[in-house]
Amino acid sequence: MSTEVNSLENQSEPSKVSHQQKVDINILLNRVRHEKKRERKENLLFLGLIGSVIVVTGIIASL
Repeated sequence: MSTEVNSLENQSEPSKVSHQQKVDINILLNRVRHEKKRERKENLLFLGLIGSVIVVTGIIASL
């Protein structure tokens, strides 16, 4: 029990913000949309590369 009290006393208080900052939801939504668009492009590129490897392998195997 005494160790719990000592550990609680040693914890520092969270820093307090002197002024409140406003968060614009549109900025956050645009960031999420941009990330999703980038992920979609990466997925299409990955699928294209996989498809190309399969096609090239098929061509080589048929020769």
